[in-house]
Parts: sequence; structure tokens; C-alpha cells
Amino acid sequence: MKIKFTISLFFLICFSVLKVFAQESTPTSAVDTLKTHIITKNDRTTFVGKIISQDLREVLIETKELGLIAIPKHEIREIREVGERELNVKGDYVPGEVFATRYFITTNGLAIAKGENYMIWNIFGPDVQFGVGENFGLGVMTSWLGSPIIGTAKYSIPFNKTTSMAIGLLAGTDTWYGTGFALILPYVAFTVGDRVANLTFSAGYGAVGYKVEQYNYLTGQSSKERESEGRMLLSFAGMFKVGKSISIVFDTFIVPGGNKYQTTEWYEYLNPITGFIESRERTVTKKREGFALILPGLRFQTSPNKAFQFGFAGVFAGGGAVPVPIPMIQFFQKI
Repeated sequence: MKIKFTISLFFLICFSVLKVFAQESTPTSAVDTLKTHIITKNDRTTFVGKIISQDLREVLIETKELGLIAIPKHEIREIREVGERELNVKGDYVPGEVFATRYFITTNGLAIAKGENYMIWNIFGPDVQFGVGENFGLGVMTSWLGSPIIGTAKYSIPFNKTTSMAIGLLAGTDTWYGTGFALILPYVAFTVGDRVANLTFSAGYGAVGYKVEQYNYLTGQSSKERESEGRMLLSFAGMFKVGKSISIVFDTFIVPGGNKYQTTEWYEYLNPITGFIESRERTVTKKREGFALILPGLRFQTSPNKAFQFGFAGVFAGGGAVPVPIPMIQFFQKI
């Protein structure tokens, strides 16, 4: 039942996104001949409406909520024309998702604008992202204990208004914890859509290194050896804005099953000749199991610079589904 619900939700998002892009452009008569603009002040207060006039000192904008407003030029941070995709059939402004470059876990091909910095407060720890250049962002995530620490880098390549791709890298270490954990994950993400609605497919290859304690039954001594493992990672994700402040978010994290591999292990057996229990080494063949993490949820834009997101996860492994009883809760905040 949970599998059917999750699949149905994913296809609902896909259908909604395709429906949005299939809609005809808003007729000019619905929004008058004057273009709709959004003015952002230095304190990040925004005003949406038609610019009636402007000079060297101020800008006069007519808004639906407050009527005519005169804004001094020195208080204005940005003046931007609102695109047709940000207007509904009535001509009302429906803003794009502020934190649309992220889902629950994965990212997409949409670019982080220069100076567009934000933080995500997770249950397990903070995540900070910085727009340091044109279509280029850097970030860092960690747990509340400061281990592990993972650095992120993403470069976006916009092909047009509704298609983009990103090339990224995650690299991290366990810092002070002493397990020898190390991670490197290059990935690529392809996105169809914009900040109002989008679908993303991403793929990468993650390599993990760690220390394992080996015990030699013959000598009675133990030693730590470094091992590593690499796996392909896949993700299908999407976001669809259903109102001015509510979005449906769907995220997945998929690790396909790996090939068979051989390893050695020690086992104990009763020697019929000596009558003693002895230890012996043998080679066994194993297969790496795959799993998938499914995360549907909702995002609420509580203010122009903040959002709250929650969802419930399900793990699919070994041919069965196991729900995660702890909800995935995140707080987004621009910095």
C-alpha cells in the first residue's frame, strides 16, 4: 500500500509539472500593457506591481494590496521583471520557490545565484550553501557533533529557461571521530523545469573508505586495515508549487544492487581428529544488496526568506518496504 501511494505521488508530481509547462502563456489583456515587476528593498521587503514612473530619486509602483507606493532609489536592492511563468491566468504573481535548488537530500540543475546564501537546519545537523559565483556554489554540511564534515561544490549549466544541468562533487571526512571515514561523490543532475515546478534525474558514483578491525585467530592479535567500496547512486526528484506558499516535494536516494564479490572470513569448527575447536579461514562469495530511500513531503514558505519542510521516509530493501517512524523535518533560512 505504501509503495502504491509513493508511486502515485511521484506520477502526480510528474503530471502536474507537465501540465504547468503545457499551459498557454497568459494573455496580454489579463495583465494590461504594463509589465509586472518585483522590487526588492535592501531589507529584502518586496513589492509586486506595475511601475508607473521612475526617476533618479524614486520609483512609483502600483500594487494590488497597497495601491501606489513611492520607493526611494537608494533603498532598492533589485528591480526585476516578472516572467510569464510567475503569473497565473488572473495576472496574480505566484513567486517561484526560494529554495528550489534543493529537495530533501539531493540537489538539481538549477543555479544558485551569486550572493544567494542559505542554511538548512536538519534533525541530524546544519547544512550551509553559498552562491560564490555565476552559476557556482559551495557548501558544507555536518552533524551536531561535527563529524563527519562534507564539503559540496556545484556548477550549473542553464541551456534555456526550462532546462539545466549541474555538475557537482561531495567530499568529506569523519574529522576527529577516528573511524577513518572518507567520502568522495562526483555527480551530474539534469533538470526540466524552473523554480515553480521541476523534475530532476541525477546520477553519481560514491566511493567510501573506512578502517576495519581484523582479528587473527591464529596469533590472537587484531589490526586495523583500510577498506574502500564504490557504488552507483541514482535519484529521481521533483517539486511542484501548488500555491503561493505551499509546494509538494518528492525525493529519492537509490543505491542499485552491486555485483558479486569475494571476501575472506574466519569460522570455528570442531576438529574430529584432535577433538578441539579450531579456527579456519575461508573464501565466501557475497552480493552487494541495493536499497532505495523514498521521501515525499510538503514545503511551506513561511516568509520571503524562510521555509519549513517535512515528510515521511520509506526504505525499500530486500524486496520489502520499511517505513521510517521519525519524520524528516527541515528549516530553510536565507543568510
